[in-house]
Amino acid sequence: MKYAQLVMGPAGSGKSTYCSVMHNHCLSTGRTLRMVNLDPACEVFNYPAVVDVRDLISVNDVQEDEELILGPNGALVFCMEYLVQNLEWLHDELDEGEDDYFVIDCPGQIELYSHLPVMRQIVDALKSWDFNVCSVFLIDTNFVLEAEKFISGALTALSAMVAIETPAINVLTKMDLLSERNKQLVDEFLETDTRAIVDQDETVWNSKHRKLTRTIAQVLEDYSIVKFVPLNCEDEESIDQLLLTIDTTIQYGEDLEVKDNYPEEMDPEQE
Repeated sequence: MKYAQLVMGPAGSGKSTYCSVMHNHCLSTGRTLRMVNLDPACEVFNYPAVVDVRDLISVNDVQEDEELILGPNGALVFCMEYLVQNLEWLHDELDEGEDDYFVIDCPGQIELYSHLPVMRQIVDALKSWDFNVCSVFLIDTNFVLEAEKFISGALTALSAMVAIETPAINVLTKMDLLSERNKQLVDEFLETDTRAIVDQDETVWNSKHRKLTRTIAQVLEDYSIVKFVPLNCEDEESIDQLLLTIDTTIQYGEDLEVKDNYPEEMDPEQE
């Protein structure tokens, strides 16, 4: 069995930063991650990639083609569809071995996760290659500091979860950039009933659609459909806790020897 995190999310949500943080964290703990860049529009990233989709096709290649005449968004979709047509190239480049663990940095165009079948086709290919896959959907915490935006972010994550159909971990990024007041606000959002969040933030601007917003919040709360995990990239404990959650989700390490905190000469039952 092989394992893969599919790092997804809107543009600017911190996907490449997340990949770099995960790589550095695991490097410091002696764990091996194999990093993959699947973003054909990426200009620079701060991690060593064993696979880079730009070796196959890039947005710049497509935009320079005078016959296609595509803008940035159209070129990105074209690149991802071209990748799907050449999945054997991806398989060869991955060159995966048993128990290999990949972190895959994906593009930031939200339509790829919510409307187009491209990412689902890539996930299906990974599963056919004996991968356990987990979707890690990132949302910038600054985007969800208001009740309506919080619910909008939850619906965005939900649309990706439904479209791709993999185990999913939804992550609020850039917690380290928030003021103490906003950190407390996010903590309240994560701990409070979603319906209560809507009711405590009523203004003249959102009163018109209050009933619709409350109904959506009730569905999210009643079925526990979407939950978020906050990530502070400057806190090793926060990173380690998120990685443990993801590992548990994709069943990584279940065959490894269980480690405990007791010295070898101590019998825990004798304490």
